[in-house]
Amino acid sequence: MKVNATTTEPAEVDCDTICVGVFAGESPTLDTPDGDLRALLASGEAKTSFRKLALTRHDGVRWMVVGLGERSAFDAERARVLGALSFQKASELGSLSLCWVLPDFEDSAIAAGLVEGSLLASYRFDRYLSNSNDEDGEPLGPQTLTISAKAAIGDIVATATVIAEAQNAARDLQNAPANDLTPTALAQRALALGDELEGLTVEVMGREEIVALGMGAFAAVARGSDEEPALIVMHYKGPNAAGPRLGFVGKAVTFDTGGISIKPSLHMEEMKFDMSGGAAVLEAVGAIARLALPVDLIAVIGATENMPDGRAVKPGDIVRAANGTTIEVNNTDAEGRLVLADCLHHAVTLGAERLVDLATLTGAIITALGSTHAGLFGNDDEWCAAVQRAGRDSAELVWRLPLHPEYAEMIKGRFADIANVTAARKAASITAAEFLRRFTGDLPWVHLDIAGTAWDSGRPYAAKGGSGFGVRLLVELARQA
Repeated sequence: MKVNATTTEPAEVDCDTICVGVFAGESPTLDTPDGDLRALLASGEAKTSFRKLALTRHDGVRWMVVGLGERSAFDAERARVLGALSFQKASELGSLSLCWVLPDFEDSAIAAGLVEGSLLASYRFDRYLSNSNDEDGEPLGPQTLTISAKAAIGDIVATATVIAEAQNAARDLQNAPANDLTPTALAQRALALGDELEGLTVEVMGREEIVALGMGAFAAVARGSDEEPALIVMHYKGPNAAGPRLGFVGKAVTFDTGGISIKPSLHMEEMKFDMSGGAAVLEAVGAIARLALPVDLIAVIGATENMPDGRAVKPGDIVRAANGTTIEVNNTDAEGRLVLADCLHHAVTLGAERLVDLATLTGAIITALGSTHAGLFGNDDEWCAAVQRAGRDSAELVWRLPLHPEYAEMIKGRFADIANVTAARKAASITAAEFLRRFTGDLPWVHLDIAGTAWDSGRPYAAKGGSGFGVRLLVELARQA
């Protein structure tokens, strides 16, 4: 969908549907010459309650009255939701061109929310469908979106478009089947971004290089698969880059059977989503480069399958990570932390000064937080607060959980330095974070467990399938760095 901004009056915009939001207790700031919108509200057919939609027509143009709810409760996330709902309604009605009248609200993020919600709602993963149009051959949904405002907001709209398109690109990676989205294919996407975007360089290393770097934990996970693993390193240095070098690390297990500790078959097809952290990191870096943000950034993504075969790592095996730590692999389905261990250490060796890792790491975080918040763990209050702020401002919410020496004690190994799972079924998400902490070199570090937010989030703009969670948060973190 093409997106643009204009200061032209909405009635003069070439579109078939115009959306006008109305706050509770207020009148429309715009109406047709005949007062159709006020009449619709007076009749009760249109309501100002949040999420309520009603329609009328004037001079061949469809007008949609959108309830904004209370002005005091309105924010960018509500705008994102309404952008999605209005897009979906326009799609049902066969609209091909949509114009949103920017609500009279003193927050530039509202325009960005409308754009992001609309673009995210426009997402379709239809590359494997024989026909991606409707029964009449028409495209599904509006093909253009115009934001009409009294002031010039072209830069805001353009930035929001870049971010939403990056999130949709991450969703494409997530939703692709594992027979197509292999570690090699993920690496090819990163290389393509490196070729396209100024200031971004990409290096990809395979099995032999991973072993040569001493990454015994990462290599152990990859042993059971015929697919070549990929250590993907992306370096972006923006114009006039300032501040500490950021280090983004992503888990990208493109399919996770659990290995020898094999998962139950029910819903195992969802384990193609186990690369969601890597997808978010990859596409967020692409968006940061497109926006030419003035940051210095290293991203490390560990991509592999976790498969059971005669070469696969076994429960009870001991492996040595690149930082020298020995690890008892007591459950091969706790593989993500093994991959991340070596990737975090690699980011440290490449000079990262602030670390954030994203991973669909534990089912326990879903039990704790559902799909509303991702779990946040960290060793530095200031850095944790910065990530929380970026999550709040991007509406990709995170909730901090504790680390503590008693949790660290729980991961001590019997025959090696540490174990990848604890004997007790307690604090699984926290002990996983304590495991990762051993590989951060005492740098300010945040771990985001996104297992509950990465897919089937239920939000109007990303209800089913991959959500692209983390892209907006990481871009916002870079913007605020």
